[in-house]
This record gives sequence, C-alpha cells and structure tokens, in this order.
Amino acid sequence: MPRPAARLSRAATAAVVTLALAACGAQPPDEPGAAAPSADPRESAPAAAETVRACGDPVEGFAVTHDADGSPLPEPTGAGGGVSLLTAPATAAVPDDGIRPVTPTQPQLPVTVESCDGAVVEVTDTSRILAVDLYGTLAEIVFSLGLGDNVVGRDTSTGFPEAAHLPLVTPGAHDLNAEAILALDPTVVLTDATIGPTEVQLQLRDAGIPVIFFDDVRSLDTIPTHIRAVAGALGVPDAGEELVDRTFSEIRGALDGAPAGGEAPTIAFLYLRGGMVQMLGGPGSGADSLLRAIGARDAGTEAGLDRPFTQISAETMISVQPDVVLLMSAGLEAVGGPEGLLGVPGLAQTEAVQEGRVVDMDDTVLLSFGPRTGEVVEALAGAVYE
Repeated sequence: MPRPAARLSRAATAAVVTLALAACGAQPPDEPGAAAPSADPRESAPAAAETVRACGDPVEGFAVTHDADGSPLPEPTGAGGGVSLLTAPATAAVPDDGIRPVTPTQPQLPVTVESCDGAVVEVTDTSRILAVDLYGTLAEIVFSLGLGDNVVGRDTSTGFPEAAHLPLVTPGAHDLNAEAILALDPTVVLTDATIGPTEVQLQLRDAGIPVIFFDDVRSLDTIPTHIRAVAGALGVPDAGEELVDRTFSEIRGALDGAPAGGEAPTIAFLYLRGGMVQMLGGPGSGADSLLRAIGARDAGTEAGLDRPFTQISAETMISVQPDVVLLMSAGLEAVGGPEGLLGVPGLAQTEAVQEGRVVDMDDTVLLSFGPRTGEVVEALAGAVYE
C-alpha cells in the first residue's frame, strides 16, 4: 500500500505537487458545519467530446465536508449533545470489502484519449485491461464499472476479493515489472505517475500497448473526475455516470451521518514502517480530506506542514499532541500494534497513544478514494467517535 517515502522521491523528478498528492481537498461551507445545497453530480458531467481527457478538474463540493478551522461544530440534529472520542484502540473496517459493479454496458470503441502525460492514445480493445497505481484506485473503478472480468493483473494495493486471483505485476512492493506485464498481453494499461518507474510504462507504450496516465491527485473532490475519465477511456461513459451518482449519494449519506457537536478533534495520520520510516501526514496526504469529512482537523496541517508527508521527530509529535492517531493497519502491525506505539519516541509521550485513542484501517482501503469511499468515511467516523 502507499509508500509516501517512495512517492516523494518520484516527486523530485516529476511535479512535486501532483506526484506528492497535493490534492484539492473538499472546500468547507461558508458557515461552520453548514450543509451546502445538495448538488446533482450530473451537473458537472462533461459534455460529449471526441477526445476523452484523462486529466480533469476536481468537482468542488462533490462531497461537502464539515468545517475544520477549529470553530465549534454545530449541535447534531435529532438526539442532541456532543460526541465522545474512542477510549480504546479500534480498527475501522468497511462492512463488506467487495466490489458492487453498476449495470454493465458494452464498450463503445474506439476511443481517443488525451493522457495526462500529453500523449494521445487510441483505445480499440478493452478485453484485457491492466489498471495499476499506488492506491488501487484505478482497478477499483474498473471493477465497479462492471469490467472486472476483463482485468488481467493487479498491483499490490488492489486488495479486494474479486481481484485476489489475479497475478501481481508489482512483485517488488510497488515497482512495476515490464516482463510480468508483457506476459499478460494487455490491450490497454491504465496508470499514473504514483507508480513506476516511468520507464516501464513508456516501454509498454513503445511495445504498441495503449498506456494512459491519469491524474495523481487523490481527494474526495477528485473521485468523480477519476470515475468519468476511466469510464470514458474504456468506452462506457454511461456506466461512469451511474457510478458517479451512486458514489455521490453514498458519500453524502456518510457525511450527513458524521458526528457533530463540540470542538473538532485533531487527528494525526501517521505512516509507519518499523523504526526507520515514521512520517506525519499533512496537506495533500489524502487523509486530510477524509478527516475533514468526519468533522476533524488534520494534525499535520495544523502544525504548519507544507508537504503531504514529512519525516517526524519526537519533538514534533510531542508538540502536536493529537487527540487521536490514525494509521494504516500494516504500519501499526510493523511496530507491534497499539502497545508498540509506546516504544516509539514522541508517540509514547502523546496522550492519544497513552490513552489508547488509536485507529487503524486496511492499507488497501483507507486512501483508495474510489467508489467505496462512502463506506470508508462511515467506517472511519464509527471508529473515531463513540
């Protein structure tokens, strides 16, 4: 699952903002906690065009988030009163990690696609699809569009059951293997710059395979952009709109159910891999968007970080003093579970860790920002709040 350190190293050679998840987070309403008008996501649907754009603008307000500027959140409607934070370590889990495809449609081909790297690619055959990126987002969208039977391989981050039988093309964690991909004889490859090395994707294109780069950014507002771009590239735009509508409805439902009342808690999203890799998420990590969605503040952003992920020191964590710590499940396991956090300098001195306010979520789910995001938001809120 996501390796921020590797991602940042690629950003040094590409575009720091895009490659490091400089996501445009959902914009908070004008009034603290106020609900914006229920927008119809179809209003932002692209007009029919001869060329599909793999990179598009995020749909601002696609998912309305709670205010996170430190102001008191409004009292919840109905059963009044504030909310309480968890008092023991918890795992946020979606009720069903399977994929629910929309009504399958027959791809209308050929399709001309403007890839995010500027190349113009023609897709004539979608019978053997390979969708790979750092988060598993693209594969989740392909399966949700009803084209899962056409997928021939997977990356490490594609962890839902329907793809478990597919061969890995990232045997070295998140590095693509050209030979493994060519052996699968894909007719189209969907990817982005979060995974690589880029030379592999370009080698595949030189071999005559249509390779399409999509936007690197991940946030709530980029979800419809990714769905529409993938659906358009594969010749199933109507299925894409159906999936956007469903995803919009589920995210809004999850947001409406997020607790409110009292001060917004500060949550630190940590990326840990043993004792050597200890990073704090900041603006653009993707987690900041999810935290706003559940009425919380991102600790890294509050601390003034200007990058998606920053190597943290003990002094930094002690000064941040988050109310809750959020980690990927593999990262928590790497340090020995919640008890192991007490052995990490800086974390051991935070009240969140001392009092067991620790939440983890599966690596392949937390930052996927695909059609299951409504379930992710709901599960995260359910774990953080009592």
